[in-house]
Amino acid sequence: MFLYNHWYVAAWSTEISRTPLARTLLNEPVALYRTEAGAVVAMEDRCPHRRVPLSGGKVIGDRLQCSYHGLQFDTEGACVRIPGQDMIPPTACVKTYPVVERYRWAWIWMGDPAKADPELIPDFHWMTDENWGAKGDLFHVHANWQLIVDNLLDLTHLAFVHESTIGNAAVAEHAAVKVTRKPNNVLVSRWVIDKPAPPTYVKAGGFTDNVDRWQFIDFTPPAFLRLHVGATPTGTGAPEGNMTGGIHMRNLNCITPETENTTHYFWAQAHDFEPGNAAVTDMVFEQVKTAFLEDVDIFEKQQRSIEAHPEAPQIDINADSGGIQARRILERLHAAEVTEREAAKKSQIAAE
Repeated sequence: MFLYNHWYVAAWSTEISRTPLARTLLNEPVALYRTEAGAVVAMEDRCPHRRVPLSGGKVIGDRLQCSYHGLQFDTEGACVRIPGQDMIPPTACVKTYPVVERYRWAWIWMGDPAKADPELIPDFHWMTDENWGAKGDLFHVHANWQLIVDNLLDLTHLAFVHESTIGNAAVAEHAAVKVTRKPNNVLVSRWVIDKPAPPTYVKAGGFTDNVDRWQFIDFTPPAFLRLHVGATPTGTGAPEGNMTGGIHMRNLNCITPETENTTHYFWAQAHDFEPGNAAVTDMVFEQVKTAFLEDVDIFEKQQRSIEAHPEAPQIDINADSGGIQARRILERLHAAEVTEREAAKKSQIAAE
C-alpha cells in the first residue's frame, strides 16, 4: 500500500553527484544526478530502447547518456540524441519526477506532478537550524515501511530493546500516555515523572537524580515522524509547561518505501545543548544509532516471521493505539487515491 501524491525523501543531498545514483522508490527505479548548475534531476531508471538502467550511464553536460547505445536524455526526460540517426521517435522519452532539496535531503514526488507543491514538505528545520546540532544516516531495511511507523509510535519497546541506551523500565511501566488524532495527524504524548534517566540521557545531560521525561511523537502521512524528547530534573516544572533547562532532542524520521518488503529509512538526531560541539553531536548520534540498529534487527525479524506465516493471528494492546490510528489514516488516504485513479482512467477511456 503506497501513497503516491506525497513527498518522500529520495536521498541525502550529499549522495547525489554528477555520477548517477540508482534508487528504487515505491517499486519504481529512479536515477538521480546533478546538472552542471547543481540542480537535482530524477528520472525513470530505464532506457526506452532496450530497457537498460540509465543509472549505469554517465552525465554529459546536463544530459544522461545510456551506457548501452549512447542515447541521451535531457532533464525533462526527452531523448535528444541517438548516435547514427537524425530522426528521434517521439516515444523515445522517460518519466521525470519533481525534486526539491530541503533540510539536507532531496525530496521526490512520485505521483501527479501537478500536485507537487513544495509547501507540502513537512517541517524538519532542526536539520539546518544553527541553534541545533544534527546528524543522521540512512538504513536499508529488509522490512515493510509500516512496521517502522508502528515502532516509532509505540515507545514502550524502549524498555526492552534499548535498555543500554535510550530506554529503561519506566517508559513501559510508568508512562502517562495520551493519543490525539486529527484528520491527517497523530500525536502521542508520553510523560514519565520522577524516574531515573536512561543511559544516553545521563551521558548527554549529566543527570544524577531522577528526571521528568517527555516523549512527544508527531506522525504525518505517509511516513514522517518527528519526536520531541527530553528531560529536566524532577520538580522543576516540566509537566506544567516549564521545560527550560535539562536537555531537548528531536528525533527525525523520513521513511520511504523501496518495495513492499524493503525500506529506505532516513533519520537524524538533533539536540539543543552545545549545538556547535561536533563531539557532542557525534556522541548523541552514535548512541541513537546503536539503538536504531537494534530496531532494524527487530523489523527484519518481524518481516521474516510475517512472510513465513502471513495468516498467523496478531493481537493489539494499549500501546498500539497510536499505530492503529496512523494506519486508519493511511488506509483512508490510500482508498481515496485508488478511487481518484480509477475515475481518471474511466474519464480517459470515455474521451478516447
